[in-house]
Amino acid sequence: MYLIQDSKDLLFVVIAFCALWLTVFMAWLIYYLAMIMRQVFQITKEMRERINKIDELIKTLKEKIEHSASYLVLISEGVKKIADIVKDKTGSKKKTAKKK
Repeated sequence: MYLIQDSKDLLFVVIAFCALWLTVFMAWLIYYLAMIMRQVFQITKEMRERINKIDELIKTLKEKIEHSASYLVLISEGVKKIADIVKDKTGSKKKTAKKK
């Protein structure tokens, strides 16, 4: 059986006890740091996915706007022609009404 015979033996026991608790604390600290890093990685991954989705949405909207812009030119030309036809018809009706 081992008995503490002097203060040096007591010092070694206290140092061993402190080393044990320091090891437990360091293991606990490393575990929580690993969990924090894991959460940071997951958040970064989710943000990348969201940014990619937003980028795809913007590209889709841009393409739709570009396609609709090309149709707007055709529609405006059609409206101009219809306006000209209506103008000609109303103008010809006024001329025939004045002749009577």
